[in-house]
Amino acid sequence: MSSDTFHPVDEQFRDKISTVDNSGKRVWIYPKKPSGKYTNYRIWLSYLFLIILFGLPFIKVNGEPFVLLNILERNFILFGIHFGPQDFYLFAIAMLILLVFIILFTVIFGRLFCGWICPQTVFMEMVYRRIEYAIEGDYNAQKKLDAAPWTSVKIIKRIVKHTIFFAIAVFIANTFLAYIIGLDQVLKIVREPISMHLGGFTAMIAFSFAFYIVFARLREQVCTTICPYGRLQGVMLDNKSLVVAYDFVRGEPRGKIQKSKATDQTVAMSLTEGEDEYLAKMQNKLGDCIDCKLCIHVCPTGIDIRNGTQLECINCTACMDECDTVMKKINRPAGLIRLDSIDGITKKEHRLVNARSIAYSAVLLGLILLEVVLFSLRSDVEVLLLRTGGLLSQENADGTVSNLYNYQMINKTNHSYQMEFRMLEPETGNFEVIGKAPAVDKNNKSEGAVFIKIPKEKLQSGKNKIVVGVYSEGKLITKVKTTFFGPIK
Repeated sequence: MSSDTFHPVDEQFRDKISTVDNSGKRVWIYPKKPSGKYTNYRIWLSYLFLIILFGLPFIKVNGEPFVLLNILERNFILFGIHFGPQDFYLFAIAMLILLVFIILFTVIFGRLFCGWICPQTVFMEMVYRRIEYAIEGDYNAQKKLDAAPWTSVKIIKRIVKHTIFFAIAVFIANTFLAYIIGLDQVLKIVREPISMHLGGFTAMIAFSFAFYIVFARLREQVCTTICPYGRLQGVMLDNKSLVVAYDFVRGEPRGKIQKSKATDQTVAMSLTEGEDEYLAKMQNKLGDCIDCKLCIHVCPTGIDIRNGTQLECINCTACMDECDTVMKKINRPAGLIRLDSIDGITKKEHRLVNARSIAYSAVLLGLILLEVVLFSLRSDVEVLLLRTGGLLSQENADGTVSNLYNYQMINKTNHSYQMEFRMLEPETGNFEVIGKAPAVDKNNKSEGAVFIKIPKEKLQSGKNKIVVGVYSEGKLITKVKTTFFGPIK
């Protein structure tokens, strides 16, 4: 296929997924062990990711987890800040910010997140796959081992591999639970008898088997058929998006570097200018791709990147490393497979800023500003003060009018508070707390009742708007607006 007839939108090769054959049977992938500068970058990035992932549950601030996502008890802590159900609007906006950011990142950089940051890829390629290489060897050795009969060597290798696989899955499952129920609770489940934590132990085992199945059996199927982002990322790309792309303009037509048997034309040409000169001219008619297929062998999803951008490509850049190594060996420029856009390859236009990226950036910036404003208005302690239903106002002998209120305090911090009510508008008014003084423990809520008494001359007939200040140790914590019913005149 010549370079002027090849086009990246040719769809003839896209009628099936690369890991399923014509009969619908799973095609097991044996990727070649990658090496190169991009692989080294990914390895160092994966180390940072793993340190953060496994280290965060151990970090505490004032005895509280630095990060906690306790869905069961609706207790969320992000970077030491407590969030409750009443802060759901902040969470919803944060999810919108994440969604728009993912869309913007994909529009500009393609599916780079999948190959470099996604936990599925980090664990699969940088943990499980490397263990497999260490035990069973590179891709050819793995193929031979799978095809070999069940000898003692094969049995030992498989037992060792899957034992390590499951042990890592257990470690991941415990870490995952530590983010949900907290590290202290996970340690209790581990140390204490199973009967005391049957639910937690069951969840731990279930998660362990789930992670084991994902990384030992499902593998690339998670990226190609299960992950919703992997299925949708194709609709977010355009000709300006950066993707791992094969430069078909430079690479086509493909051809191997070799001296074939002499033909009549070769002999005729060699009589005048020599066979070596003729073969050099023939080679110059070929593109830089020598059809070594190493880019296919190294791909963890089994695709041929030379067929253009495909659903299965996770932009891991392994094929870039492999191709650059080959180009170096044959004294040709690196970058035959590189991070580039279709426009960059065909038109030599490299523009990341366009109408789509500007529009998404504007929406993203607007959402971030909204989140910042709402977060700045968020109080550490939320207080609800509502008139008790069904009761009328009462005129007292001292010339005041009283209303009964129910209050609820929600503490979003890891500090306990002793509270005091003070009247702000109008400036005169007294509070008579029923029962114990208002207080709220850290990351908890409390309820109670209080009479508010305001001088009659400060009130209008019927409904009055008042503002109550909630103080702790003389410091204003929050203000509460409510209504007060005065006597009907």
